[in-house]
Amino acid sequence: MSSELHNPQLDSNPPSNTQKDPDDWVSGDEPMTGAQASYLTTLSEEAQLPAPEDGLTKAEASKRIDELKARLGRSESH
Repeated sequence: MSSELHNPQLDSNPPSNTQKDPDDWVSGDEPMTGAQASYLTTLSEEAQLPAPEDGLTKAEASKRIDELKARLGRSESH
């Protein structure tokens, strides 16, 4: 047995727990947050698209945000 413990902070390519498919979120069916609604509105305006409809879930809002960011060239590489 190794006496050294793995320190993820020193890992050059640590796994991320922030990159989870919205469909797998426990709270994905809950209504989108105010922050998501605001960001969606901002991104929609910048993309010259209609504002998002009310009633989106957190998961739906997250996917829409990702789509708009990609459309606007703001996609983050994962």
